[in-house]
Amino acid sequence: MNNNTKIAFFGLGNMGASMAKNLVSAGFQVSVYDLVEAQVKSLVDVGAIGADTPAQACEGAQIVISMLPAGKHVESLYFGPQGLVENIQANALFIDCSTIESNAAISIGRKLNDSGHRFVDAPVSGGVAGAAAGTLTFIVGGHEADFQQAKPVLENMGKNIFHAGAVGAGQVAKICNNMLLAILMAGTSEALQMAIDNGLDPKVMSDIMLQSSGRNWTLELYNPCPGVMETVPSSNNYQGGFMVDLMNKDLGLAMNTASQHNSVTPMGALAKSLFQLHGNAGNGKLDFSSIFKSFKH
Repeated sequence: MNNNTKIAFFGLGNMGASMAKNLVSAGFQVSVYDLVEAQVKSLVDVGAIGADTPAQACEGAQIVISMLPAGKHVESLYFGPQGLVENIQANALFIDCSTIESNAAISIGRKLNDSGHRFVDAPVSGGVAGAAAGTLTFIVGGHEADFQQAKPVLENMGKNIFHAGAVGAGQVAKICNNMLLAILMAGTSEALQMAIDNGLDPKVMSDIMLQSSGRNWTLELYNPCPGVMETVPSSNNYQGGFMVDLMNKDLGLAMNTASQHNSVTPMGALAKSLFQLHGNAGNGKLDFSSIFKSFKH
């Protein structure tokens, strides 16, 4: 992989814009397209090539990267009326970093193969801050050769690149991780609030659990109790980070996947109910650690 490689990047939201900027900074030729013109302009200002249409973005590109809200958007971009498949050179590598249904990823990969292209699903973990810092984790599903071609590109946007298995495996691994994260965040919030209810200082309780068997990622890096950890959303009125709405999306994907394979997920189902109630109460745009508020009385 060299810096003459041209990449067409689609989806310049909070995550995608930073990911594309990091590719520009690494010296790749990056052509960008988004429905929001201001987002395209912000990338052009840092050295990307702006495109007015998806087809224009694809001109001369060997690699496509998409970062979109749902599977239907990926399908439309790739195969719709202005679809990329008809407008990109043969044997292109498509890297989809969206979080979508695993069976949708498998279907998309099959269609691209039939059209003479290659595909990996590469959902991300690490949030907006990780995207900006270039420290994302990519969980990739696809053929080994395709993974090896994608890896040096992904390494300019993240620091941990995992090959989970065949196409679709990246999506399964991502939602398994996020289901566990939701369970840990709800459980940590519950335990901390019980400590507070009994007169304990949440910072002291957090320190105790960090050195005990209850230790977990939320205590180490993302404490949900305001004032315990300075640089996390809970100490900024739960602004920024990973929204409750997005966690509910991922938990919905997890429950759908569980039902398809008869997986037993009672903790995941409970976490989904808790976060759905929390979102329905008007907290959908807050960071998911705001589930802590659900346990206060």
